Amino acid sequence: MKNLLFLTCSIMFLLSCQNQAQTKKTKLNKNNTVMAKETIYQFKVEDLSGNIFDFASLKGKKVMIVNTASKCGLTPQYKDLEAIYKEYKDKGFVIVGFPANNFASQEPGTNEEIATFCQLNYGVTFPMMDKVSVKGDDMAAIYQFLTQKSKNGLQDSTVEWNFQKYLINEKGELEKVISPKTLPTDPSIISWIKA
Repeated sequence: MKNLLFLTCSIMFLLSCQNQAQTKKTKLNKNNTVMAKETIYQFKVEDLSGNIFDFASLKGKKVMIVNTASKCGLTPQYKDLEAIYKEYKDKGFVIVGFPANNFASQEPGTNEEIATFCQLNYGVTFPMMDKVSVKGDDMAAIYQFLTQKSKNGLQDSTVEWNFQKYLINEKGELEKVISPKTLPTDPSIISWIKA
């Protein structure tokens, strides 16, 4: 009987320790209640045609989010973006473009003009969203997530210029921030896609 009581107490003690260890790893809000981990899947945005694009539809895929512009020295990156999208889209990878006019007014066009430009000049087939702001007081909610460690759990960042890339893993979590000048075909990006 003593052995059974000792065994029961030991098991209860171990379970209690395990529960405390898990609680310490869980993010708590100011009321000490568990907060759900934020992911990209919580966002719904409009695409260039005004249709709702639900990021939850990308569960299980690797995602590159990139802010784009039509009149930038980096605009030819559209060609490389489309090339890697075509090569890896059937292997669990997607690119989502967000036109933005935050840098030197290099994306002044309407959604219709942007769609026409992308199709005619670069044959873009990856999803392109409604024009947004990627910095400042009117920053889009999805870019608040991408740039604030308190939301993305990885790091704070600033969108430096057009064509900054945010790499999202298959769980919808921010994994890497890539400089605007780094080409989409850079070996570090390709190895991340393939991993």
